[in-house]
Amino acid sequence: MASDHVGVATDANFETECLQSDLPVLVDFWAEWCGPCRALGPLVDQVAEEQQGKLKVFKLNVDENPETPAKYGVRGIPTMILLKDGKLVDQLVGSVPKNQLDQFVNRTS
Repeated sequence: MASDHVGVATDANFETECLQSDLPVLVDFWAEWCGPCRALGPLVDQVAEEQQGKLKVFKLNVDENPETPAKYGVRGIPTMILLKDGKLVDQLVGSVPKNQLDQFVNRTS
């Protein structure tokens, strides 16, 4: 499900890719069976493209990687978290329109 601008986060690489990133990070928690997650996917790709060089974007499959969602209290998907300097900045739950997603990612600037 990753695109040219969206990486794949896993329990194994989360610390190095997301927490140790020099740029703010948006992580999209999703699963194959989640309809709203699939609907949100193209918007996440769009944000990744628009924010290239300013924000790193990753998708994390909750079925394949149960540890990281548990650490961040992810109970429903889609859930997105914003990280800056390895710390949680904000969390957004549910499928949202593009303008709301833009406002969300702009909280790191």
